[in-house]
Formats: sequence, C-alpha cells, structure tokens
Amino acid sequence: MRRAAVSHHPFDLPNLDAALFRQPIATDFANVARAAHAPRFLLLYGSIREKSYSRLLTMEAARLLRAMGGETRIFDPRGMPLPDGAPDTHLKVQELRQLASWAEGMVWCSPERHGAMTGIMKAQIDWIPLTVGAVRPTQGKTLAVMEVSGGSQSFNAVNQMRILGRWMRMITIPNQSSVAKAFLEFDDDGRMKPSSYYERVVDVMEELYKFTLLTRDVSSFLTDRYSERKESAEQLSQRVGQKSI
Repeated sequence: MRRAAVSHHPFDLPNLDAALFRQPIATDFANVARAAHAPRFLLLYGSIREKSYSRLLTMEAARLLRAMGGETRIFDPRGMPLPDGAPDTHLKVQELRQLASWAEGMVWCSPERHGAMTGIMKAQIDWIPLTVGAVRPTQGKTLAVMEVSGGSQSFNAVNQMRILGRWMRMITIPNQSSVAKAFLEFDDDGRMKPSSYYERVVDVMEELYKFTLLTRDVSSFLTDRYSERKESAEQLSQRVGQKSI
C-alpha cells in the first residue's frame, strides 16, 4: 500500500511561505511606542445647503470629540469638483487628501437622499485615494458613520458608508447614528436638542474615541498582511535577481 505524501511544513501548510508567515502574539501590541498627542479626527458631511442638518450634526460631533480631548478638522465640501472633473492638484482635493493623511479617525455624516447617501458625500470619499505612493491614507484608521433623514428613521446611508469604509480598509466602529426628522432635532442656534438621538451621538463619538486610542499606535501591525509581504518579497527578488529571499 502506498503511503500518503507527508508535508515537511510543521503545520501541514504546504502552500505557505514559512519565511513570510507571522504568528501574532500579545507582545506585538504591548511593545509599541504610544503617541502622546491628542487623537486627530477628520469630519466630513454631505450637504452644501445653507441650513445643512448633516453639517450641524457634524459640528455637534466635533464638539463632543474636542470635549473628550481630541483635535478635530471639519472639511467644507463647497467648491469640491466632481471626481475626475478636475486634476488632483485642485486646491480642495489637496486639502481633503492632506486632512485624510493627518487624521487618525474620521466621521462621515450624510443626509439620505433618494434612499442613499448624497453625491456630495460620495464625491468626497471618491477623491480620497486608496494609495498615495506607498501610503494608504485611510487604512487602519477608525471611522464612525452618521446620517440625517427628513422623514422616518432610515439606515440606508450609514449602511452604504459602512461598505465604503470597509473598502477604504478602515476600522468602522459598531455603533452608528441615524437622526430622523432632523428638522425637529435642532434649535434656532443650530444646536442639537436633548433627546435619545443626541445621546446616541454621544455614544458613537465616545466609542470612536476609544477605538482610536486603542488602535492608532498598532495600526501598522493590524494591517500588515501575509499576501502583501509575499508580493513585496517577490518584487524585491525580481529586482535583485534572486530566486528567493
């Protein structure tokens, strides 16, 4: 009787490059330098109306993040060109990309229009590239999603933004905010009234802040991938003319 083939890999993983395989251990998280600066957050909103409830909700979120000790920047989408409608040297595009690189976490807040996020919101996200040279400006960064609706509560926009956050390789926190009949939830000064909706916004910003503190220093470790290590090794091998590294 023929004997079955035996793999020489210790874990019987013959298709694995053992030299590039990493076994995650707890000290990978413990032995990292801890940032001393305040967590940095970029906030985007999806409306340019004079009275924009997504902007008002975004401003409320920024106040909460600052109260927790964070540093915030709110991007103004007015004057932003359509994706591919201008070169990426456009001043608004450059401003957005620089802020995306600066931030350690983000808040995306969109109105729901025709059952979806607005084109203004999507255009901003589309202008943020997956890579700039060797840098991925959104990978491993935290994200919170929020939406405002003119009618009953809906989750279409936040669900879409979650998909985009995953595509942008972001750590999208579990909690989210959806404010129904937003025109009833803000006073004449543009401040959010006390309500369960407001309390949920506090919850979301608190969770975002915690996730950012937890992950920002280990982001490069969390997003380090076997497939990319293997690809880099193969590229280096081709460049130096070696069969293996």
